[in-house]
Amino acid sequence: MKQNVTLSIEKEIIKKVKVVAARKVTSISKMLTDLLKSLVENDERYEAAKRSAFQLLKKGLPLGGKITWKREDLYESKTLS
Repeated sequence: MKQNVTLSIEKEIIKKVKVVAARKVTSISKMLTDLLKSLVENDERYEAAKRSAFQLLKKGLPLGGKITWKREDLYESKTLS
């Protein structure tokens, strides 16, 4: 369902936009609709990527490697004299 929206835009901008729309053989309404749709889609993709990244951070990534040493090997027991 479509809904009308009222915008307040400077007259000089409107003049320039009309020229751009005519050059592209489209309407200002169509140009604004496409622009707003693109902004919303980009925002949705960004939010989805952010959620995915946070899930990966929570889960952690396998970094490989194996522990081949023992704690005792790293911390030699020293006695005080």
